[in-house]
Amino acid sequence: MSTKKQDMIASFEEGLEKLERIVSEMEDSKLPLEKLITHYEQGTKLLSQCDIKLKEAEKKIEVLRSKTENGPEFEALESEQ
Repeated sequence: MSTKKQDMIASFEEGLEKLERIVSEMEDSKLPLEKLITHYEQGTKLLSQCDIKLKEAEKKIEVLRSKTENGPEFEALESEQ
């Protein structure tokens, strides 16, 4: 599924906001069938992009978690007495 660069969301929050707006319009108004289909198509694209953003965040968290679990190794300092 190819999406134009200008149609890509910048953040998960942006995508979620747009998706909520689309769903609200579909629920609250009496849109003609063609407009409902267009909104549905836009919504599925946004949902897919939000899913990608979530998966990217999950990967980053896994990397950070593995760095924390393996953590840096510290050598004990000799005390001066």
